[in-house]
Amino acid sequence: MESLRLLLAQAVQIYIILIIIRAVLSWIQINPTGEFFKIYLFLIQITEPVMRPTRELLHKILPASPVDFSPIIIIIVLNMIKNLLIGI
Repeated sequence: MESLRLLLAQAVQIYIILIIIRAVLSWIQINPTGEFFKIYLFLIQITEPVMRPTRELLHKILPASPVDFSPIIIIIVLNMIKNLLIGI
């Protein structure tokens, strides 16, 4: 059981890293015909199921905000889940 919790905690940490990479790459103009664009699309496909509902909820709370805070909120929540998994 302990190893399953640690495995889940590592999976959560990897997902956090993917969200951070996606956020950083969103600041960069990526050539849509390049190979790197495929990696970016993969990151979007992996993270969008969590990002979209969070973004929609934040838009209801802060409708005029020009900044997308959803990655920050998701990272905070995922860190809390990870801490619960590892018992901190």
